[in-house]
Amino acid sequence: MSTTSEVSAGELTLGAALNAGLRQAMADDESVILVGEDIGALGGVFRVTDGLRAEFGDDRVIDSLLAESGIVGTAIGLALRGYRPVCEIQFDGFVYPAFDQIVSQLAKLRARSGGRLRIPVTIRIPCGGGIGAVEHHSESNEAYFCHTAGLRVVACAGPADAHWMIQQAIACDDPVIFYEPKRRYWDKAPVEPGPVPPDAPALDQARIARPGTDVTVIAYGPTVRVALDAATVAESEGRSLEVIDLRSLSPVDFGTLTASARKTGRVVVVHEAPTFCGLGAEIAAEITERCFPLLEAPVQRVGGWNVPYPPARTEEHYLPDLDRVLDAVDVTYQY
Repeated sequence: MSTTSEVSAGELTLGAALNAGLRQAMADDESVILVGEDIGALGGVFRVTDGLRAEFGDDRVIDSLLAESGIVGTAIGLALRGYRPVCEIQFDGFVYPAFDQIVSQLAKLRARSGGRLRIPVTIRIPCGGGIGAVEHHSESNEAYFCHTAGLRVVACAGPADAHWMIQQAIACDDPVIFYEPKRRYWDKAPVEPGPVPPDAPALDQARIARPGTDVTVIAYGPTVRVALDAATVAESEGRSLEVIDLRSLSPVDFGTLTASARKTGRVVVVHEAPTFCGLGAEIAAEITERCFPLLEAPVQRVGGWNVPYPPARTEEHYLPDLDRVLDAVDVTYQY
């Protein structure tokens, strides 16, 4: 995947947009340091850090040992010394060795110090399936971290948003879990590399990706594209779907979600993680509590099945697709 050669006005892949965002953040602030396995000489397993060590030096782009807990623990120490570390976890399923560091230390230090300590650590995690990877490489573990107070959890869905969001995450004084949809790394869209523009959505704001009037479809990360494709098909069938890109998974911008739910009366939540105890369950409960008198049907959830992520040959049967989203839309019309 080419990255640095594409950093110019025009279309960028999501991976190149992240690369440009990291470059901008490092150029703006000398305290920004990157840490992770193979991020220096190799440029990262998805080449998101390609060229950054040559530009900023090996004291700011640090190849770490194969030890996720050590990466996050080192980042916590760096943050306490005034740096803004950005960790790269190679794949979603590899973050579990660092789970204790994240939920027991990283998430709690700011609250325990009464806000006196800043913990500006960003943990980048490629997430989700769809690339035919082997075991432990295609998981969606966002619910674990959303359940932990003290963490911000975000997911980018497209190149422009990825470019802005990674800069906003690094500038945040709270720890941020930053999910990158790996099957969208090669998606292209117009991006103007540079600082975050004043009119860009804030890091904790949802975005209406496509306006509509009949059904609200809430998605994030890799499923935003699925929801948009479903909206295009639904339009040909006479139904107008409003697609919302959640962006921030914790905190959730319930103001935007409930305003749309009150307008359409029908809601479908889409994500790759299993629906059982997934983020969709929390969103469905909150929308029901806030909007019950105005809903035309129960909030529907579309997600992965409640099984371990399957072998690559069968992952297409696991991942939510356009047909499953449209089936859920049909269900909302049966009430």
